[in-house]
Amino acid sequence: MAHDMTPSDPSASGVIVQLEARARDYDRMARALAWLAERWREHPSLDEAAESVGLSPFHFQRVFTRWAGVSPKAFVASIAHAEARTLLEDGASVLDAALETGLSGPSRLHDLFIAQEAVTPGEARRRGEGLTLRWGFAPTPFGNGLFVVAPRGLAGLGFAEPGGETAAFADMRGRFPAADWVRDDDVAQAMATRAFTDGGGPLPLVLIGSPFHIQVWKALLRIPTGATATYGDVARWAGKPRAYQATGAAVGANPVSLLIPCHRVIARDGRLTGYHWGLGRKVAMLGLEAVAAAG
Repeated sequence: MAHDMTPSDPSASGVIVQLEARARDYDRMARALAWLAERWREHPSLDEAAESVGLSPFHFQRVFTRWAGVSPKAFVASIAHAEARTLLEDGASVLDAALETGLSGPSRLHDLFIAQEAVTPGEARRRGEGLTLRWGFAPTPFGNGLFVVAPRGLAGLGFAEPGGETAAFADMRGRFPAADWVRDDDVAQAMATRAFTDGGGPLPLVLIGSPFHIQVWKALLRIPTGATATYGDVARWAGKPRAYQATGAAVGANPVSLLIPCHRVIARDGRLTGYHWGLGRKVAMLGLEAVAAAG
């Protein structure tokens, strides 16, 4: 069993500091990613990219490389490579390939071992009754993360914009209103360490929902890092090939964002449709995944 790092461990404290730095950088880097996504075909210079987010070229290069793990130039090259590969595989146009590939997401999460533990239909109807859920906020590469932890694993992962923590918690609590909620930021930070660092160990997920929702969430796990799927694909994998609307609702109700990759679901025509935690965040997740898959 992997060693659980908590904030009291020196190694965990260092990781939290690193995650806090990446969380602070997220808003500016998300804008940089969006800017590069619109202009990558033009091969923008470092000076132009830095100016788009109000940084000097030197500072932008340093912050971007720290956040994304690659330089801005390598990032743009990886986008082009990933989209060209998709084009060759699918026979799509370059534009369609770009829409299908997206812009960002951490590849190491694809390799996490997922121990899924569903509940009975009766428990799902009671919406968390009898469960104690510990929750708190912790920094992540995609901003401030809201972690919800059940006795047997992670039950929820969402994100909060600056100043939006109360609304994010109310949104998450509304999914399991009958549960007992206990604030515990230490538990949240320990879970963030496991989820967003190499060597964090297996991360068990506890899926609390109706049987159909759980089928859909399991189907989402079939989408590989760096790839996307349509709602129709997910509906077929869930055993309900004609239930497009119900599948879309189940995807939107996914309580464990990123780790259950609902961000990899796109419209049939290749559009990046809405994302519960913000379309910009979806673009960021897909982009990083595309870079990792290409590299």
